[in-house]
Amino acid sequence: MSLIASLAAGVQTGVEAIAPALASTDNPVADFSDTPWWLSLVKAVLVLVFLIVNTLLVIWFERRVIGRMQFRPGPNRAGPFGVIQSLTDGLKLLLKEDVTPKNADTFVFFLAPIIACTMAFVSFAIIPMGAMVSMFGHRTPLQLTDTPVAVLLVLAVAGVGVYGIVLGGWSSGSTYPLLGGLRSTAQVISYEIAMGLSLVAVFMYSGSMSTSQIVASQKSLWFILPAFFSFLVYVVTMVGETNRLPFDLAEGEGELGGGFHTEYSSMKFAMFYLGEYINMFTVSALATTMFLGGWQAPPGIAAINAGMFNQGWWGLLWFIIKLWLFMFFFVWLRGSLVRVRYDQFMRFGWKFLIPVTMLWVVAVAFIRGAQLAFFGENTRTATVIVVGVIAALALAVAWVWDGKRAAAAVPVLRLEEIDPFAGGYPVPPLPGQRLREQIPQAVGSAAITASHPAGTDQEAIRG
Repeated sequence: MSLIASLAAGVQTGVEAIAPALASTDNPVADFSDTPWWLSLVKAVLVLVFLIVNTLLVIWFERRVIGRMQFRPGPNRAGPFGVIQSLTDGLKLLLKEDVTPKNADTFVFFLAPIIACTMAFVSFAIIPMGAMVSMFGHRTPLQLTDTPVAVLLVLAVAGVGVYGIVLGGWSSGSTYPLLGGLRSTAQVISYEIAMGLSLVAVFMYSGSMSTSQIVASQKSLWFILPAFFSFLVYVVTMVGETNRLPFDLAEGEGELGGGFHTEYSSMKFAMFYLGEYINMFTVSALATTMFLGGWQAPPGIAAINAGMFNQGWWGLLWFIIKLWLFMFFFVWLRGSLVRVRYDQFMRFGWKFLIPVTMLWVVAVAFIRGAQLAFFGENTRTATVIVVGVIAALALAVAWVWDGKRAAAAVPVLRLEEIDPFAGGYPVPPLPGQRLREQIPQAVGSAAITASHPAGTDQEAIRG
């Protein structure tokens, strides 16, 4: 933890040093001065209920949508349209027998799912879900808490959550959970590096790592436009972080069984299951906060009636809509794509995503400096020009590369010669093969007889 604290302090010092040049001064931090401790406790309970209810809904939603994509009804028995199927499944897990393997480390075996589940809830505490609202006679933001390094807190908590995975695999006392825990840990840590690098561009544009300030700095322009490459990288890494298809490599029926939670049952398994879906909501909420303006209304709607739809409880509506767009994206991927191979997945992360994202961070530093030097605070005009130039260059490079690839992909027609009688009976040629020309038997015998005098050993000549 001291290493994380030192890193956070160093990065925050650097951001504070460049903040006056990078961000506007009218982006306030969330004001918690009128929020007593008991109101913070109430908001914590509301966040907990919000996540649990949304988890039950998204499990039902996922099963229904994938069922429709695969031409089957999905859950339709428990409740209208099967809407309480997730609740009944949770009750079933609660009532099932809790089995602990004989060779398991009992204490760590019990602790691992608690770590994995609680860390998922902690990360959501710094997400701003709305503007200032009135609650029980107090003015408070729809956010549990905020810090100057709030985004680093999310990454740090995600790193601690990895302990739940690796300890769950190790403590089971079995080979497959151990291998699954190692594989999942390597996957999460690898893609967490690329995820952290993808967020650096947002820090440069906002001049802060406070989530409330990042949302406020997107008042005129969402960061999905100037930091479009960071957004694409983040979307890939958030799927890898949550172990979802096509990157659900922590488990595998053919090689690892259920992965690190193979030996878990009853509520312990349910806690791992809940933690996975809460992580999906957390990374989706962070994407909404960092790239899609957070709780702010879309630009066209935000301009209506002097920003009326950006005030009060309206922000919660826009936040939930954006959040569920990402959840639909998760479901769509699961119903559309197949799993990738583990070595390909890791090679893509280490040899492509991380180096390219580091180059992008350097490019954003130069781009941001040029914007401030030539356009001042006119961010929208500068962004349109810069994104247009980058898009034109990218299209030119893609056109040249695609032309070279197409030229290299033209097959050279070199047919393979085969002897159709090599096996003693005629065989038709396969695609890409041609028959070797055969000398007719009669013509061959006549030629041999004419070219050699009588009495010559014909068998020797043929041999």
